[in-house]
Amino acid sequence: MSVDKIVNESTLIAVLQISDQARDQAHALLRLADKARDARPLAELQAEIAKLQKHLFTSISQLRGLHRTACISARETKTFTSEARQEVDRLHLQLQNLYYEQRHLQGEISACESYDHKYQQLPLIPVQEFLAQHPDHANDDENDLMIARIDHERAKREALEQQRQELLKRKQKLIADNKRRKDDLANLDQDLEKFIDAAKPIMELFEKAP
Repeated sequence: MSVDKIVNESTLIAVLQISDQARDQAHALLRLADKARDARPLAELQAEIAKLQKHLFTSISQLRGLHRTACISARETKTFTSEARQEVDRLHLQLQNLYYEQRHLQGEISACESYDHKYQQLPLIPVQEFLAQHPDHANDDENDLMIARIDHERAKREALEQQRQELLKRKQKLIADNKRRKDDLANLDQDLEKFIDAAKPIMELFEKAP
């Protein structure tokens, strides 16, 4: 591939063109110099040599200016490239951090999804049965429906606990009543035994009577 097809920057293209022009001028000047050595110098030949020298110096001067411009442009391009690379490195690091955070969040989500939540072990009534009892929750999403079912189960358990407490109080009251009656019966037995003991002399008198 030729240089003309590789280089597409205007300043460098100008450098190549002026360089080719200076090379051609230098070759032409060398040919004239060889001709001047072989033949007697003529004023016309010397004038042409002086003209070519002038053009060559002009081309070399242009090359120096273009070379200086190209060097400055190269330094500016290098600085711009360095700054752009730093920005790319910064963005790449940010992207890597985002990938790391994404993987971390995906791991946390997977852990949460696979976690054996206690509410999943609750003996909740089936969804259809719950919706039949509470049709106002028919349009709830899965999360709201689960919360409503848990609240329903909690209310049921609180009602059952209240009933249990009431039954426990009744049981304790019945136990206390039974104990009191048992104590009353025990006292009655004692009183009856005392009465029988006290009545024995009277019974003996009746037995001795003719």
